[in-house]
Amino acid sequence: MPVFHTKTIESILEPVAQQVSRLVILHEEAEDGNAMPDLSRPVQAVSHAVADLVKVGRETINSSDDPILKQDMPAALHRVEGASKFLEEASGMLKGDPYSGPARKKLIEGSRGILQGTSALLLCFDESEVRKIIRECKKVLDYLAVAEVIESMGDLVQFLKDLSPCLSKVSREVSARSEELTHQVHREILVRCLDQVKSLAPILICSMKIFIHIISQSKEGAEAKGAREAAENRNYLAQRMTDEINEIIRVLQLTTYDEDEWDADNLTVMKKALNAIQSKMRAAHDWLEDPLALQGGVGEKSVRQILEFAMKVAERSLPNDRDAIRKMCSDIRTMTDALCELRRDKKGATPQAEALARGIQDKLGELCTLLTRAVNNVEKSGMQQPAHTVMGRLEQAKRWLANPERDDRGLGQRAIQLIVEEGRKVAEGLPGVQKAEILALCDEVDMLSRQLADLCRRGLGDSPQAKEIARQLAQKLHELKNRIQSAVVNRVVEDFIDITTPLKQFVEAVNVPEGTPGREENFARKAQNLQNFSNRAAKTARMVAAGGGGGNKKLSEALLSSANQLESLTPQLVNAGSIRMHYPYDKTADEHFNNLKNQYEDSIERMRNLCDQATDPAEFIRLSEAQMQKHTVLCEDAIRANQPQKMVDNTASIARLANRVLMVAKQEADNSEDPSFIARVNAAANALERSVAPMVQDAKQVAMDTNNPAACSRWRDSNRGLLNAVGQVRQAIAPEVPQPPDVSSLHLNDDRAPQQQYNYFTDKGVGGWCISVGQHLREQPSPNGLQSGNYGSPSTPVYFGRSSPTISSLSSPSGGVHRNVSPLPRWAQGDGTNLLYQELTSDDEYFSRVICSQNNLYIDDMAPPRPPLPGGDMPPPRPPPPAETDDEDDMFLHAPGANQPIMMAAHGLHQEVKQWSSKDNDIIAAAKKMALLMGRLSQLVRGEGGTKRDLIACAKAIAEASEEVTRLAKELARECTDKRMRTNLLQVCERIPTIGTQLKILSTVKATMLGAQEILPRCAMGELIGGSEEDQEATDMLVGNAQNLMQSVKETVRAAESASIKIRTDAGIRLRWVRKQPWYRY
Repeated sequence: MPVFHTKTIESILEPVAQQVSRLVILHEEAEDGNAMPDLSRPVQAVSHAVADLVKVGRETINSSDDPILKQDMPAALHRVEGASKFLEEASGMLKGDPYSGPARKKLIEGSRGILQGTSALLLCFDESEVRKIIRECKKVLDYLAVAEVIESMGDLVQFLKDLSPCLSKVSREVSARSEELTHQVHREILVRCLDQVKSLAPILICSMKIFIHIISQSKEGAEAKGAREAAENRNYLAQRMTDEINEIIRVLQLTTYDEDEWDADNLTVMKKALNAIQSKMRAAHDWLEDPLALQGGVGEKSVRQILEFAMKVAERSLPNDRDAIRKMCSDIRTMTDALCELRRDKKGATPQAEALARGIQDKLGELCTLLTRAVNNVEKSGMQQPAHTVMGRLEQAKRWLANPERDDRGLGQRAIQLIVEEGRKVAEGLPGVQKAEILALCDEVDMLSRQLADLCRRGLGDSPQAKEIARQLAQKLHELKNRIQSAVVNRVVEDFIDITTPLKQFVEAVNVPEGTPGREENFARKAQNLQNFSNRAAKTARMVAAGGGGGNKKLSEALLSSANQLESLTPQLVNAGSIRMHYPYDKTADEHFNNLKNQYEDSIERMRNLCDQATDPAEFIRLSEAQMQKHTVLCEDAIRANQPQKMVDNTASIARLANRVLMVAKQEADNSEDPSFIARVNAAANALERSVAPMVQDAKQVAMDTNNPAACSRWRDSNRGLLNAVGQVRQAIAPEVPQPPDVSSLHLNDDRAPQQQYNYFTDKGVGGWCISVGQHLREQPSPNGLQSGNYGSPSTPVYFGRSSPTISSLSSPSGGVHRNVSPLPRWAQGDGTNLLYQELTSDDEYFSRVICSQNNLYIDDMAPPRPPLPGGDMPPPRPPPPAETDDEDDMFLHAPGANQPIMMAAHGLHQEVKQWSSKDNDIIAAAKKMALLMGRLSQLVRGEGGTKRDLIACAKAIAEASEEVTRLAKELARECTDKRMRTNLLQVCERIPTIGTQLKILSTVKATMLGAQEILPRCAMGELIGGSEEDQEATDMLVGNAQNLMQSVKETVRAAESASIKIRTDAGIRLRWVRKQPWYRY
């Protein structure tokens, strides 16, 4: 089947698919009775191209040393040749009889063969190129595997000579391959892994050098202090490089990508573990085959690591597979322990030990078979697992709550349960009151979820009671989500207030001179403090990944990766510190320690920056301000209790929080391209920076003498100034939104509204109604011949004026007249009385005089007659239709079933965009169009009317619409002043055109597989199911592509909505994001 994972393959297949689609359309036109045109010339051109392709293919086979290529490529060449002959025969038959049915059938068969054969040929060659890169990667893995046995400088030099050229070649080839891939995520993974390998390689060499140095000293009679720690460092670094290379190998072999796929998905974790097991199988077999192999070597470790990975697969497998894998792992572990015991007793060459080794080898083979079957079963089951973030889980829960009567296989309830668990996890680090509130909310959500699930089990999911519980549950979930996000931001404020002190204190403990009393105890204490800090920071990062970030997949995965790396790196840094303590004058030990220290600094700083990106800066500053106020209260307590140390500690916390606010402010300023915003934030940040030092100086004076009133007063003033500066930064980053009007003060009926008085001179500072002025002006003769009596008497003044944008209901002091007037008419802005007459005259011509009395409306006799209808006696033209209708909702009136995956994808996008009005929003309009087109594609493949020509045309329209969405998103991104938002928008929209093009090609493939059928066959059970294995594969690829496209457009809409608030004021782009439903409906 066609694959499009490289730019070269896509560029070749797209024009071929266009020509094939044209042939399909010609075939259908012939079914309508039209004669087929003469295809001799185009078919001849295709034949020549195929002949050249076959020639190159055969030359490749002869020159290649890849046995798989030599085995697979001839079949692809044969298929292309056969398809070319079909086209030639069809062309000859149609030339003699343009209406020939058999000729048209051969034409379709040949077209399908050309497209699929070319795709198979390209894939065969591409896989061969990938295998070449993988061979180089496996060479690196082989060298890394022997890193543990190198114990001399000579061996290390040779190791470096062998490893360096392999690493260089892998780097070049993987870099070139990453640029060729069409899937953005795969490119990013390859680049990230390659960067890690490059940075870890010199650190690994240094760790091996210090290990050799330590054991060489022990051979000279000195005690081998630090040898164990050095070995752990070396093994850790080698394992990290091995993991990165294995990930490169895994990604190189991928040809498809799921937009909903996460690194933490069960299936992804299982495939990674299976790939790691396969990479370690050779070392394990080598160890088992060597009866003299030592215990604890590379081979034994490989066997035990295989068992660890197998248990990871078992945890995520279906029940039957899980039990079988666990039993097999238990048997292999028992046998391995027995073999190790025999070899330790020098009995490795006995028949018993050899039989045991052969048994373990057989069991490992059976284990691989079980693992492969388990992965395949999970993939075939199609079981959807809960999302990895609170936002994603909330979406899954909302889908269940919208239709609780539908069976979602428990996904919605599991998502709610995970949200509750996340809430309880977050509540652990909160103060008493906040902790109790979140725990109570979690209990309430859990109770409602169980009640709803119980009703659904009893078949009452559609009952009024279930709907009411679902409504309450949705509200409580939103409330819990907001509480979790606020608590997560609070954790970021507290845990990342100071990331340098724990490391700084640990480094100081490492550098304490030998012979200092308590040196070892101090080192152990500081090492434990560093470990505790790292554990809490990693835990917070995981909370932010799940509860913050707004569901940003890339950010969440980066946070999880950073947390794992920090946790694994900290013990190695402690080991390196221990080595440095034992060898304080050794340059290699010092270099090794500094390498890991720099790695730690980079990791913790990167984690903090990621957490800052995932949290709202305004909320962060607000909570930081609250923390500073709390420390201020504690400072006051310290002054009253005469506790200088407490004063110092809390003022230090205030200063650190101020510096964190300053850091976030500068990050926001650097992230923006809006000059006014940058100037405003920088001014507030500079004021804050100037406020920190005086507060610290004044606090020192107070700490020296807490009973000095003058010093205390100066500190209070400077601290108050610091808090005000923080408030100014918060205002600069997120100005306060005006409070909405008090709904209780609004009245629908004028008689219930409070009496308000307005006049034309209010803005001039004149109070009251100014009746005398009005009387004086009305008594003057009108230049236009109008009489003052036409406007009412002084006792019943009437005010005229067209309604302004803000319309007010006015009443006179007597309560008789209610008119809508403009606060400041044209004549009130000048000095001439003629302006007043013109105003009154035009108003009188525009309005009839309406008098309100006793809540009864009547038209004054003096009112002018009703003007005639426009156009004489003809009725006015019908007004234009509204900008948008709800006709598209008919297609998505009911949620589709699980047997309609394409319609489910279209429905998901429609649910996302239908909350926004498409008026003055081209992105929403284009996304709605794509959802409708995808829904139509689903109908076509289900056989609900339509032909192959309609299928191809619909796919083409989707591809064109995807280009339009991308164009609009890029246009918006160019004018966005927020760099992060712009980058995110460009990244999510970049992949849309590629997926759209692939959908067009796949639809053409699907159309050719339908043979000579004019009308697409009806499939009552769901979307079209392929007859043959090849046809089913085409359907599966079409479904996956449709899902990826809808998910990408959905993410683009979300990113565009976020970016729209940071558009240049002079950009000229008008995108109105107006929700269709009022706020109280959510």
